[in-house]
Amino acid sequence: MTNTVISVENLTKQYDLGVIGTGTISRDLNRWFARVRKQPDPYTRIGQQDAFARIGETILALDDVSFQVQQGEVLGIIGRNGAGKSTLLKILSRVTAPTSGAVKVKGRIGSLLEVGTGFHPELTGRENVYLNGAILGMKKAEVTRKFDEIVEFAGVQKFIDTPVKRYSSGMYVRLAFAVAAHLESEILIVDEVLAVGDAEFQKKCLGKMGDVSFKEGRTVLFVSHNMAAIQELCPKAILIQSGQIGEVGPSSDVVSNYLNIYSLKNGDPFQENNPNRSGSGVIRLVGGRLLDSNGIEVTSLIAGQDVSLEFDFHNYGKVESANINLTIYNQSGIPVTNTSTFLTIGELTGLPEKGKFRCILKRIPFPLGSYRIAIGIQTPDGVADHIPQSLSFSVESSIYYPSLRTPDNRYATVMVDHRWTII
Repeated sequence: MTNTVISVENLTKQYDLGVIGTGTISRDLNRWFARVRKQPDPYTRIGQQDAFARIGETILALDDVSFQVQQGEVLGIIGRNGAGKSTLLKILSRVTAPTSGAVKVKGRIGSLLEVGTGFHPELTGRENVYLNGAILGMKKAEVTRKFDEIVEFAGVQKFIDTPVKRYSSGMYVRLAFAVAAHLESEILIVDEVLAVGDAEFQKKCLGKMGDVSFKEGRTVLFVSHNMAAIQELCPKAILIQSGQIGEVGPSSDVVSNYLNIYSLKNGDPFQENNPNRSGSGVIRLVGGRLLDSNGIEVTSLIAGQDVSLEFDFHNYGKVESANINLTIYNQSGIPVTNTSTFLTIGELTGLPEKGKFRCILKRIPFPLGSYRIAIGIQTPDGVADHIPQSLSFSVESSIYYPSLRTPDNRYATVMVDHRWTII
């Protein structure tokens, strides 16, 4: 029997655009008189659109959103910036109210929405821990029982009696997450703020969220742009597109479809009249695709996962054998790797009149960025086909390293497996 702890029904949130107030009554009156006299806004800045021109304009941050979350479920929420993810979490956390629709929540909610939310800057870390516990409806004795565990997890023992306004953003987030995760709320809501933490703490947080759900039976809603973290932590995910539910399902499927929707788009490079291709034409490539580790066609990838490259071909000249060569270039035009049948198995023999070439790349080691693939077919008589940009793809996130981090592509063209020790 299922136990629904969050029920969202036909949720809509509308915001008004344009300037609502100037900050003082006298300026508001001056602006009102100008509008009555049909004059421009006297407080419009140079180069800024007249505020009066946008009065009446609205935007739907959420548009008729409905879903349910069961007790103990870990739900990932993904989508582009501005899709409505944070607005949804703020409504669930009762930070803001919906324009229409209903939200039913069973249990206390611990939220970590953005740096600074729920903390008073003038209070010390110790005082803010007790303040958050009181907001959740907990007694002082309950917070005291958890206090040492919270401070140890956050690693701010030296600064616990310092006002949090003097904390760095990393310290702020560490303490805020520790409070949200350890105080006994039935539902934990975490927005993208973990991106502020260092790699070690981010991994620690992911482990704690897993424990909160799987060991303690609490519910977790996790918003992140780190697709690898979503897939590792969340069995189920929701894709939000332009304020609406785009897809709900297993996180691996939702992430693959999301990366495919918002990836690089190109024209068809396999057209016969492509001016950039060359070769005799005895063998011609007529199509190609990238498949992720789930066999789903994508044009955005996650570093550390396997990917298959497939190319359809027509053997017009009934050639018996050929070598296939692939070179992958980064966005600066630098070749980052080269693969070919010559390096592994030698010539491909017994070619049919129609078929597919497939190359499987194991644990792709590329940093975040955009890439293109050049492919060539070499027969005993020379080059049969060469397309300098057959496929394009982007790397959006990484599971190559245990920290789920990836080096900046300014400093690396590929990643290498490595270990650090003290000897």
